[in-house]
Amino acid sequence: MIKSNKAKKTFLGLSALLFSASLWAHGGAAGTDTDQCKFELEKDHWLHYTAYEPGSFPSEEFCASIPKLDEKILLVFDYQDQRYRGHAVEFEVTKEPEGTRVFFLPAAKHKSGTVELVLPNGVKEAGKYLIHISLVPDKGEKLDAHMSFSAGGGAATAKTTYALYALGIFGAFFMGYLSSAGFKRKVDETVAKIIS
Repeated sequence: MIKSNKAKKTFLGLSALLFSASLWAHGGAAGTDTDQCKFELEKDHWLHYTAYEPGSFPSEEFCASIPKLDEKILLVFDYQDQRYRGHAVEFEVTKEPEGTRVFFLPAAKHKSGTVELVLPNGVKEAGKYLIHISLVPDKGEKLDAHMSFSAGGGAATAKTTYALYALGIFGAFFMGYLSSAGFKRKVDETVAKIIS
């Protein structure tokens, strides 16, 4: 009986960790950050980027792959560093490898720390695009950063969708465990065998 209770607590603890919000978060400790949707404009000074296609995917966020063509695209940049709020920053989107300009926002200071670029008709052609971000200081040299994305590849199922499916399956399993004495007994016996 003691082993069975210990097994239940272990199982519930591991399940709680699996669905912990902090485990699925973007960031991480210094040197271990896995957020691929950000630009390093200067060493250790970052801008975060998220793309949206609100017409077809109102609640989805994109980064390296934007699914649809000829549809409004919203590119949102968040300054993760206060220092850029006082500097002029320029934004440009080009079709690669040709380098054809698709969008341009002249250098301006964005005091709020968030910049929204609206491409009302999205992009026309499938393929690779490059986002150019340029820091234009009052004095000194212009600094450039680039990040690519592809467009027109269709929508992939997001990781969050898979997590929701897993959570639903786990919830159904757990409800069965709590509501059926026979099912609970079989699960407890199986867990006890595995542990011993």
